[in-house]
Amino acid sequence: MDVINKTQVTVFVFSGLTDNRELAQFLFIFFLHVYLVTIVGNIGMMTVVHNTSNLHTPMYFFLSYLSLVDLLYSSVITPKMLSDLFSMRKTISFDGCALQFFFFASLACTEVFLLSNMSYDRFVAICHPLHYVSIMTKKKCWYLVVLAFTIGFIQSSMQTSCIFTLQFCGSNLIDHFYCDMPPLIKLSCSDSFPCAIITVIFIGSSGLGSLTTILISYTFIISSILRMKSAEGRQKAFSTCSSHLLCVTMFYVSVFFTYLRSPSNVLEKQDKIAAVFYSVLTPMLNPLIYSLRNQEVKRVMKEAMYNVTVRCRFNVIH
Repeated sequence: MDVINKTQVTVFVFSGLTDNRELAQFLFIFFLHVYLVTIVGNIGMMTVVHNTSNLHTPMYFFLSYLSLVDLLYSSVITPKMLSDLFSMRKTISFDGCALQFFFFASLACTEVFLLSNMSYDRFVAICHPLHYVSIMTKKKCWYLVVLAFTIGFIQSSMQTSCIFTLQFCGSNLIDHFYCDMPPLIKLSCSDSFPCAIITVIFIGSSGLGSLTTILISYTFIISSILRMKSAEGRQKAFSTCSSHLLCVTMFYVSVFFTYLRSPSNVLEKQDKIAAVFYSVLTPMLNPLIYSLRNQEVKRVMKEAMYNVTVRCRFNVIH
């Protein structure tokens, strides 16, 4: 059934981040740099993991797919946001809005399950080190990644179908800088309560389900670390988990702040700030956190930079 025939709205207009031209220029330069760092950081992380045999382990296998999701996730939102900062009229077609929301929701959900997969991997590595290789097999790792993408895209399909079959016959102004569920439901002139409930159930079940897995895993991990007699062993175990915990905290706090609270018009500016954080900044920070806090990744990157420098000098001499 054609959803466009059900609604008088064929184009949506974003309110955007700001109407101040000077501030818009600053934000454009800032977020352009953020996006470039996101592209370089995530592609660099995937390249390092793929080309380094020492990093062909389950943890880095999941990390490479987290980088892929972050790269795509940011690319769904940031380029449009950058172009709108200099646009007098920030428009997006009905179909374009549906596509943006579909990929945004599917990749966000996939990221949630990838983070839980990584916590399970750390649980097995620290709590069952002797059985780690037999438990975290290559086949199992592939299964967990495929499962994360499958759940993400199925859930997003149901959410997108629900939201974009609503009637939009009034205002077409989306009070946001991208197509998201709360501002779209506010615009609907049909009964959106069932759709809102379904969306909250999906977000709550996937988010809280994944968070429960992470919390349970880290409860056992911390308990196991505290029982270690070697201070060096405890420090090494904490260092391998700290990067993941930091990424999880940033993502979940900003997402839950936006979606799992009672609706209110008072926090609209804070909503946009939280949305900027998890949709634009977090995809940039994840590879930086893992590269700066992980000794193995830092060592590989230093070797790669050294090799590039040596080659450049060799080419200049010859």
